[in-house]
This record gives sequence, C-alpha cells and structure tokens, in this order.
Amino acid sequence: MPLTPTEKIWMNGQMVDWDDARIHILTHTLHYGTGVFEGIRAYATPDGPGIFRLTDHIVRMHASAQIMMMDLPYSVEELVDATKATVAATGLPSCYIRPIAYYGYGEMGLNTLPCSVDVAIACWPWGGYLGDNALTEGVRMKISSWTRHDHNIMPPAAKTTGNYVNSSLAKVEALKAGYDEAILLNPQGFVAECTGENIFVARGGRLISPPVSSGALEGITQDSVMTIARDLGIDVTLDTLARSDLYVADEMFVSGTAAEVAAVRSVDDRQLPCPGPITLAIGEEYGRAVRGEVDRYKDWVEHAT
Repeated sequence: MPLTPTEKIWMNGQMVDWDDARIHILTHTLHYGTGVFEGIRAYATPDGPGIFRLTDHIVRMHASAQIMMMDLPYSVEELVDATKATVAATGLPSCYIRPIAYYGYGEMGLNTLPCSVDVAIACWPWGGYLGDNALTEGVRMKISSWTRHDHNIMPPAAKTTGNYVNSSLAKVEALKAGYDEAILLNPQGFVAECTGENIFVARGGRLISPPVSSGALEGITQDSVMTIARDLGIDVTLDTLARSDLYVADEMFVSGTAAEVAAVRSVDDRQLPCPGPITLAIGEEYGRAVRGEVDRYKDWVEHAT
C-alpha cells in the first residue's frame, strides 16, 4: 500500500516534518539490517485515537533490543509518551504506527558495539493489510519454499528488520504465484507463521497456534485473540502444527496488527470452510475490543490525548 504523508515524525526526541525525517546513506542498519521495530494501530474512538496495547508493543520492542544487544536510549515510558504525542500530532482519528530503533551514521562494519542508537516513530493511514474484507471473505495461502529462521541463525523471537528479508521473499513469491499470503515452515518442517501474522487452526472446537519454539513471533494480537477465545469459552493452546493440519482444519484464520483477524479460505488450493463461526466470533469481538467498546478489554486501549 502506498504511504500517505502525515504532518510530523518523532526522531530522537524531536518532532520533524515528514519530508525532513531523513538518514545518512551510511546509516549502519541500512547496510546490515540490525534495527528493531514494532507495528501498532490506533483506532477511532469517542475519546479520540485509541492505541491498541501500546505499552505491550513498546515492552516487546525493548525485548527485541535486548536480544540484539542494542541499548535503547529511551525507556518504555518515554517511548509510550512519544508515541502518543506523534499520533496526536498527525490529527488522524486512526492510523498505523511504526516505532523503529536503528544503528545510525558514524561506524561501519559488523561490530555494532561502537554505534549510536537512533529512534524514530512515524504514523500514517493504513487499511486492512490483507484486504478490508479479509475477515468475511478470507484469503488464499500457500506454503512457501522459503524456510523460517532457526533460533540459532536469526532470532525469530526478536522483531528485527533483517529478519524480514525472509518474510519479504516469501510474500513476493506467494503474490507472484497468485496467492494472498505465504506460510513459513521451520527447519524441522513444522508450521511457524505467515510473513506477518500468527496462525490459528480450529479442530473439533479447539484452537491451536504455533508457539515461539516453532519459530513464530510472540504476537500481541495473537495473545489478544487467545484471551478473547478463552473468554468466549473456546479452548485454545500453543502447540506444534504440521502442514497437513492446515489442509484438514475445520477453519483457519491469522492474526496480526496490520492484518487484524483474517479468515483463510484455502491453503495450497485445499479449500477450507470460510469464514468459520469461531473466526467470525473472535474477529468481531476483536474489532470491538480495539475500539474500546468491550469493558473487560478497556485497559488494552491507551488514548493519544
């Protein structure tokens, strides 16, 4: 989706104009993919933009930096406040939010220890990543020829810029083959995740999602979906899935900040019931929760103003 410029971007503690948010060509992370980032959404609410699970996202960003041995120069609280200020500065009722920490200009080579760490936060309008009707119409998926990272090669538990080369290759392969999204298997051949979403499979009224040990990112939307499912009386667990488990699912959906909750109508041209009743129930409740419309999930929504 093309970017729509907004008024301001937060960079290292200051608001700068969108067109002035620039970096040097020799910025370290541009060459080596060593940054960490988050994807967050703010939704329109009667009380102004409500940022969904903002603090949890920033905590995960700090955890990614810890894995990467990157010392962030801002605390969780400072980045939460900066995010709220950036959203407010856009004047948008809803938006997608991208905080990123990266090694800046001044050092080159693989040793990151002498490098400075820069942090920026940008916001822009963004629709449904897999389509605005993905919850009800579903998406077509294929198993990728690309394998998800092993934990001792590239840490899949960290939301790291360089990790997403793997996801980008798989995404483009799927799109060029006529599918909407790709599913990555881990080196042992078990299901890890999609290129930007966690996977949920329903069998016999029970939901299963691959765990971090399978190579999935510990998703904040995934955690939200699991909470909603249990509150709806649906049994849900983290467990290993084989690709054949996807082919015979009673229903299947994926979750992520960008994709929200999206039904899956086929995997490798095996048709699945779509949208299934569990998918619809969770997707509709999630849509209400992110907008602050469900009392039990009110603390998931932090307001920008």
